[in-house]
Amino acid sequence: MPKEPELHTFRNRLPQWRLTGSVYLVTWRLSENQAPLAPAERSVVVSAIKHFHDQRYRLLAYVVMDNHVHVLVQPLGEVDLSAVLHSWKSFAANRLQREHRRTGSVWQKDSHTRIIRTEDELYESAAYVLDNPRRRWPETASYEWAEYM
Repeated sequence: MPKEPELHTFRNRLPQWRLTGSVYLVTWRLSENQAPLAPAERSVVVSAIKHFHDQRYRLLAYVVMDNHVHVLVQPLGEVDLSAVLHSWKSFAANRLQREHRRTGSVWQKDSHTRIIRTEDELYESAAYVLDNPRRRWPETASYEWAEYM
């Protein structure tokens, strides 16, 4: 018999909900004292996000903006979303500090996560993620740090 999805909650600075097998819309931001991400730095973050796609998680969409990141992701198997987020933020921060001379905490501690509950919500969230650059910079025709997988 299939294992029932498990729901658990915890709190850092923000309340967090986890439901086994779910797709999540995740958002995290640069620390307040950090300068906006330059184009080369955005590519570092994209590399971190895509690294274990189809191994530890399935990416559905992402955008790396100058001061925040949105990702639609589904952890695979027993992989914990918190571990995925930690690896993304840690790997990217280490490279940004080493290769781009950033100092201090690169990211805010918490991430905002939302469990996607319906197919309509999934499509709306993907549209929100992918449309982020155009909403921020209306003249943007294409944006290389956003993708629908």
